[in-house]
Amino acid sequence: MLIDAHCHLDFSEFDHDRTEVFEAAKAVGVVRFVVPGTTRARWQQVLALGERDDTSVCLGLHPYFMQQHQEADLEALDLALSEHPEAVALGECGIDGRFSDTLDAQWHYFDAQLRLAKHHSLPIVVHCVHANDKVAKRLRQLALPQAGLIHAFSGSIEQATKFLDLGFKLGLGGAVTYERAKRLQRTVEALPDDAFVLETDSPDMPLSGYQGKRNEPCRVAEVCSVVAALRGQTLEQVATMSSHNATTLFGLPHA
Repeated sequence: MLIDAHCHLDFSEFDHDRTEVFEAAKAVGVVRFVVPGTTRARWQQVLALGERDDTSVCLGLHPYFMQQHQEADLEALDLALSEHPEAVALGECGIDGRFSDTLDAQWHYFDAQLRLAKHHSLPIVVHCVHANDKVAKRLRQLALPQAGLIHAFSGSIEQATKFLDLGFKLGLGGAVTYERAKRLQRTVEALPDDAFVLETDSPDMPLSGYQGKRNEPCRVAEVCSVVAALRGQTLEQVATMSSHNATTLFGLPHA
C-alpha cells in the first residue's frame, strides 16, 4: 500500500487522461492521493477531486504563484477552510528563495497562512526552497499545534532534525533518485522510520530517467524502491511506514 502524499492532479496537464493516471497509480499499489491547493482560482478543481473516495485535499496559496494572489485571497482561504472541513491541511504555502523579488510578499502570505493554520488547528504543507533554516526558525516561533509536511525536502540531516524536532514530516520524492543527490541520500539513510512520507509532486519533479516527461503518481513506487535501497529496508517496510506516517499526519482514512 502506497500513498502519494503530494500530487497536483488538478493541474491542466492531466485534463486529457486524469482517469487513466489514477488507474495507472492504483495498478502499482498507490491507494491514496493528497492534492494541495496552489491558487484561489484552482481551489474548486482541488475540492472536486476531493469528492473521490481515494483523494484528500488541502487549500492554500503557493509562493511560486505570487502574481496571482491578492490580499482578499487570505480572507477567502479562511472562509474556505471553515466551509470545507474535508480539507486535511492548509497548503501548499511556504517560501521559495529562488525568487528574491517576491520574498517580502512571500513571507507576508506565509505568515498569514501559518496564523490561519493555527486558528483552524490544521497541519500545513510547506514549500521550502533555499530557505530551510529561516523557515524552521519561523515555525519554531509559532509552535503550530498540528505541525505538518516539509514538501520535497532536500536538505541535510541537521536541517531535517530541526523540522523533525517540531513534529514535522519530510516529503521524499524525485530528488532522491538522482545520483548527484549525495547529501539528500545520506539524510534519507539517517532518518527515523516515522520521519518521512513519499510523494511525487506530479506533474513536476520528474525522477531520474524521466527528465522532460510529465511526472505521475505511479512513480511513487519507484521513489519507494530507491528509499528502501538507501535505508536497507524492504519495499514493504518503507511503503507501510510512509503510508502510516501520511495517514497519521493528515488524519487520512485507513485503507
